[in-house]
Amino acid sequence: MDWNDYDAALFDLDGVITPTAEVHMRAWQQMFSEYFVAKGIGELYVEGDYFLYLDGKPRYDGVRSLLTSRDIVLPEGSPEDDAAAETVCGLGNRKNGLFAQLLEDEGVEAYPGSVKLLEALKARGTKMAIVSSSANAPDVLAAAGLSDDFEIVVGGAVARDKLLAGKPAPDTFLYAARQLGVAKERAVVFEDALSGVSAGRAGDFGLVIGVNRGAGAAELTEAGADHVVDDLAELL
Repeated sequence: MDWNDYDAALFDLDGVITPTAEVHMRAWQQMFSEYFVAKGIGELYVEGDYFLYLDGKPRYDGVRSLLTSRDIVLPEGSPEDDAAAETVCGLGNRKNGLFAQLLEDEGVEAYPGSVKLLEALKARGTKMAIVSSSANAPDVLAAAGLSDDFEIVVGGAVARDKLLAGKPAPDTFLYAARQLGVAKERAVVFEDALSGVSAGRAGDFGLVIGVNRGAGAAELTEAGADHVVDDLAELL
């Protein structure tokens, strides 16, 4: 790729810039495993559930998606629900509490290859934004020491406030590009989640880069990635 063809880079956060996708995965696994065991549900949570139903999606959409796969219907509830509430939002809030505790206990460091690419893009004047489904995006960036690297951060809270549809819809990426003042054709999307790659393709961006952190190169390509890498340093 020739970076002269592009003016902006729109990055997903978890699994692209920081290894926090692994933390999300563990928090989801703990929450759903405990819930399914407590309810006596036979088909327990398995590792593949994360990539099929949860990865890259807004939190409550992920809860709804995985429950649907088990033919479970719960009341929607509201974002203010207690984590003990047996609602879609309650389960989502329960998972978020587990994620926050893991982040506090373990901290986070960005992928070295991602830092190298960020430094190179900053040096050449490329505009950069974070586009994450997670409401925790600002906290993760702060923990990784990267808060000052991005002009725009479109996280889950921004999406809710602006009534933006979550991935796989392209709305959050399109909003970030508009905030940067860059045409979508001049922007590159970086995603490790199938839903995020689908969002980049649906938005008709200039280039969609899939970052294979476990979803699979073939699967990312099928979802719409123009090119797949294992590490962002490959793009230097």
